[in-house]
Amino acid sequence: MTFDAIVLAGGTARRLGGVDKPMLDLDGTPLLTRVLTAVAAARVRVVVGPRRPLEPAVVWCREQPPGGGPVAGLAAGLPHTAAPAVVVLAADLPWIAPAVQPLLAALDERHDVAVLRAGERRNYLAAAWRRPTLVSALAEVDAAGAAMRALVAAAHDAGAGVADVPDQGWGEDCDTWADLARARARSTNRS
Repeated sequence: MTFDAIVLAGGTARRLGGVDKPMLDLDGTPLLTRVLTAVAAARVRVVVGPRRPLEPAVVWCREQPPGGGPVAGLAAGLPHTAAPAVVVLAADLPWIAPAVQPLLAALDERHDVAVLRAGERRNYLAAAWRRPTLVSALAEVDAAGAAMRALVAAAHDAGAGVADVPDQGWGEDCDTWADLARARARSTNRS
């Protein structure tokens, strides 16, 4: 399936003391680079957040207002896409690469949105959307400050099917220093 990707990289990283979280490294590679590599097959890769000195083959844009949250980020990134499917990822998902194809495969005749799910927790920042469904859902919410679960709920309320893709550890994020330490330990154990 032809797809575009929107990578959300504009958060404030409050739990990390405000550091530039997407540029934190794992095995010498910034988290953002790992996520962009995961969607290397995308027709267009859009990064929503401050421009950083890497990956020249991406489109950069900013959400309005800056720091307005992930739905505002999607609203900013979506006009730069045109493919029938859009993969939406947070920039702090170092293990996300194997999830991209299962997310896209879950978009079938019954499902317009696919979200990673670990137990009872859905990871709305690891998802695939049919582009028309994402456009419609964004029209139903106030993008600034809206939660991703509200966006998915708007899609569901409009009749979109939502598929859960079992998370095989792909959606582990790096929101805290402890999360980053676990990711680095996981990486060391894989070596």
